[in-house]
Amino acid sequence: METVLLVIHLLVAIFLVCFILMQRSGGGALDGLGGGNGAANFLSARGTGNFLTRTTAILATIFFITSISLSIYYKNVERKTNSVLDAAPVSDVQKQAPATPAEPEVPSVPNSEK
Repeated sequence: METVLLVIHLLVAIFLVCFILMQRSGGGALDGLGGGNGAANFLSARGTGNFLTRTTAILATIFFITSISLSIYYKNVERKTNSVLDAAPVSDVQKQAPATPAEPEVPSVPNSEK
């Protein structure tokens, strides 16, 4: 169930981005496809604008529903660890106590007082 919901969520996100990018801010959405006698109502400037607006609204609603569903699903899934750091394997180098660094050598400055 989790995989199906995640795939649907990703596909909806991709389609949502595509439909948003196809819209124009001036209301002339899909101008290049408009015109012609056969598709006068559907592909007119108003028809494509309405189609894209409705489709974007439907995809946005599905996106929100799948987002909420995934968050509820993952909230109820039992986790074996509470932190990412707890799940990291500890290597032998990390188990050893860190060596204390030696004090740096400071060059002596000759006394130039006369």
